[in-house]
Amino acid sequence: MNQNLKVAAIHDISGVGRCSLTVIIPILSAMGIQVCPVPTVVLSAHTGYNGFVMRDLTDYIDPALAHYKQMKIKFDCIYSGFLASDEQIDHCRDFFNAYPNALKVCDPVMGDNGKPYKTYTNELCNRMVELAAVADIITPNLTEASILLGEKYPTAQLRTTEVKSWLVRLSEKGPKTVVITTVPLADGSICNVGYDRETNTFWKVNCDYVPRHYSGSGDMFSSVLVGGIAKGDSLPIAIDRATSFTELAIKTTFSYQTDTRDGIIFEPCLKWLTDYQVLRNFKTL
Repeated sequence: MNQNLKVAAIHDISGVGRCSLTVIIPILSAMGIQVCPVPTVVLSAHTGYNGFVMRDLTDYIDPALAHYKQMKIKFDCIYSGFLASDEQIDHCRDFFNAYPNALKVCDPVMGDNGKPYKTYTNELCNRMVELAAVADIITPNLTEASILLGEKYPTAQLRTTEVKSWLVRLSEKGPKTVVITTVPLADGSICNVGYDRETNTFWKVNCDYVPRHYSGSGDMFSSVLVGGIAKGDSLPIAIDRATSFTELAIKTTFSYQTDTRDGIIFEPCLKWLTDYQVLRNFKTL
């Protein structure tokens, strides 16, 4: 097993509210992976807070890539997330192109609960479709999946055939692997689902419903998924690992009834990741 895995994480960093790089760095570190942050924007607090201060770092990304190439740094994975401008889409593609052998993961962070985030324009959402098309793996939530497909956000539970159709159609846009989070199925379950185009297999992992919405939950899920796959997990085991850890951390947080904007209290749960259990809660979809 490669003990010196490096992930270039192209995400924002927020001072208050656990999300993006303040979640990704400790989680992947706990999994034994070196995180090399490439911040896209610095925020005083995430966008769920009013009056946040935001500094765009678009002009930093390209010189950082040039320096890494000059130093002949090898990245095993390029992992993109929240982006602040159309130009940053191009910079992410430059990173992908500079490391053709690296695993290319796009978490198309654009919105939640059926709506795009405050900072996302229609143009930026359209450009995100381009970035997702050149990734190996994409990890949208249901809102982001609907934006990528140009579909209306579903307000009712989905049939298995509908979910499979969405997964396949997203994969047909480019990525070999598609994972959609927090999908309500017609049988009453909530699950994270995945599709592997190379094997034409569909997977699901059920999760318990918790009546709260916490910032950073998608970042948490995707970072564990990235870490699992980078270390050799199969897709269903990686989905299972990401689901299990996220559910553990969310339930821990819910028990304390903290402000949801403060994010998930995941720090006491990190030891679960270091044990690296082999999981078996996944099922075919």
